Amino acid sequence: MADLTRLTAAQTAEMIASGEVTAVEVAEAHLARIEAVDEKVHAFLHIDREGALAKAREVDEKRARGERLGPLAGVPAAVKDLFTTEGVPTTVGSKILEGWIPPYDSTVVRKLKEADVVILGKTNMDEFAMGSSTENSAYGPTGNPWDLTRVPGGSGGGSSAAITAYEAPLALGTDTGGSIRQPAAVTGTVGVKPTYGGVSRYGMVAFSSSLDQAGPCARTVLDAALLHAVIGGHDELDSTSIDQPVPDVVAAARNGDVAGLRVGVVTEFRGEGYQAGVLQRVDETVELLRELGAEVVEVSCPSFTKALAAYYLIAPSECSSNLARFDAMRYGLRVGDDGTHSAEEVTALTREAGFGDEVKRRVMLGTYALSSGYYDAYYGSAQKVRTLITRDFERAFGEVDVLVSPTTPTTAFPIGERTDDPMAMYLADLCTIPSNLAGNAAMSVPCGLAPEDGLPVGLQIIAPAMADDCLYRVGAALEAAHQARWGHPLLEEAPSL
Repeated sequence: MADLTRLTAAQTAEMIASGEVTAVEVAEAHLARIEAVDEKVHAFLHIDREGALAKAREVDEKRARGERLGPLAGVPAAVKDLFTTEGVPTTVGSKILEGWIPPYDSTVVRKLKEADVVILGKTNMDEFAMGSSTENSAYGPTGNPWDLTRVPGGSGGGSSAAITAYEAPLALGTDTGGSIRQPAAVTGTVGVKPTYGGVSRYGMVAFSSSLDQAGPCARTVLDAALLHAVIGGHDELDSTSIDQPVPDVVAAARNGDVAGLRVGVVTEFRGEGYQAGVLQRVDETVELLRELGAEVVEVSCPSFTKALAAYYLIAPSECSSNLARFDAMRYGLRVGDDGTHSAEEVTALTREAGFGDEVKRRVMLGTYALSSGYYDAYYGSAQKVRTLITRDFERAFGEVDVLVSPTTPTTAFPIGERTDDPMAMYLADLCTIPSNLAGNAAMSVPCGLAPEDGLPVGLQIIAPAMADDCLYRVGAALEAAHQARWGHPLLEEAPSL
């Protein structure tokens, strides 16, 4: 029998449904893989072995009774550790929530369970999703399976590393400024930021409420679409949820075709700071789009050059409000509660001990930006820039169907290289941030290896809001064309762990 950990999610689901393998066999194979390699990768913070096997047995029992199984029944998945999961620790990569076990499921976790997906455990992440490398986790960094001395991206590096290391075929991530797409790019996988409001945020521990968006991480475009279809849709528990049907992303992923499509290349996403090999692979992929029948034009979005500055005022401002709830009074860590300190002192001591440096930095930035006398100059101005970015997208989508660009300016950088340089770290999200500010849909797909270092490069595809299916149409066409040229999926070139 083929190595069950190397199958796609779609293949795994078909084999379980036909009875060729059992869900328990699939779960055990992935749990064994995690046990064998995760000490080196550190993709997971918590493994729910008992829960995973119990769910797998339930799927097998349903199949034995002849019950209809969903498209992902029995398929294992990993979950980024900021989705509340009943009975399973949820730390958000922070000491301030160490040991916290939620009493309820987030909506996306509930949907996974209802679809009979087998949840293997919770993945490592930058604390409170604040970072671009997963080095800001309070529980240590995750390595990139292509080169364990390099980062797997962030903030969702644990999820991207888990699927790259064949520890799980699917994973959930969140994308506030690129935290699904950027890890996908540097690990050679597929990551999708759905339209804002297209997937429920209920039960996600909030970083920046107007930017955070849950989405799928996978090794293929079709697998990402299958997961997207499960987690997407309107949720009355989320006031920002869009009350519209999920676009048919699965059909688009099965029938990728770009013939007749107008594709815009964003001129602002190149130049100084971009790795030559990244631009080379992206340019080659743009030429491939032409060969596949797309019409390619250059599109200028001038306000995109201001997106990074606007984001790092808006996101910290919202995080300073959201993280105010961690006051040592209701849940989580409590330090100094020995009867000798006031409530205010206990809160201060707890936050000092519980929050890492990057979280503290962003809380202070946000508090300052929202303070009296500075609100209009900083936060208000950033929101005006956000409006300009949205208008640039609207103008661009009046001319083209999708936009494309590099997902990241460089390939994966060495662990520790940027930890003392926050600005260099922030630049990793240079290309991804505009879509979060505007709320439209975006995807990263692999487009080859950079010639300088042999590490993966990602192409970003951006579509209008609620045109998520267009992402999958383009992504699937490129995936098929690339694999035909390479003769295999890109991940087959990754070194074995």
